[in-house]
Amino acid sequence: MTAWQSSWWGITMGNEKKILSLLGLARRAGKLQSGEFSVENAVRDGSAQLVIVALDASKNTEKLFLDKCSYYHVPVRRFGTKDMLGAALGKQLRASIAVNDKGFATSLQKLLDEQEVE
Repeated sequence: MTAWQSSWWGITMGNEKKILSLLGLARRAGKLQSGEFSVENAVRDGSAQLVIVALDASKNTEKLFLDKCSYYHVPVRRFGTKDMLGAALGKQLRASIAVNDKGFATSLQKLLDEQEVE
């Protein structure tokens, strides 16, 4: 199973909490973009180090970010629901998030990729 196909249902509760906490910390540090337009711009301008797309995002949103991230060589992962991602950021529903810091992106990728092994 690829990271793109993985589901948040397989994540241990500890990993899920770590991922959501790390997203909240990155937001407070100003290292995130959220919302389709902002994330798309971050991918285009090269500031996005990782893109996270909610599992319940529309097929159009899913395809948009899979294609854009592939073209611009930005890692993309699927995780959680729009409600979960929004709550982690202290905002309303969020279908996509761009992580703009290499350290946060690396840590998040590691946690998200661990779910595939379990």
